[in-house]
Amino acid sequence: MGWLYLLVAGGFEMIGFIGLKRSSERETWGNYLLMLGAFAVSLTLLSMALETLALSVAYTVWAGIGTVGAVTLGILLYKEPISPMRIISIVGIITCIIALRLID
Repeated sequence: MGWLYLLVAGGFEMIGFIGLKRSSERETWGNYLLMLGAFAVSLTLLSMALETLALSVAYTVWAGIGTVGAVTLGILLYKEPISPMRIISIVGIITCIIALRLID
């Protein structure tokens, strides 16, 4: 169950990043609530995942999901440039997350 909590926490972290970007573009209560609410749910689920998963693995996977998600959302939603180094970096992060999952 911890892995499920962790994956969903990563999803809410990405939603929080959308709220963060929207808040930086336009300061509204809705944008702030989206950001803070999503990050609060994400951290709560991360805490629940830590009940069964090692801190080193859970935090690294959670941060990796957020990092890859933020880059992907930036490319898809905000027209940030795609470069070979971005792709290589994303593949590297995903490879490390998979490796951590396999050793846990």
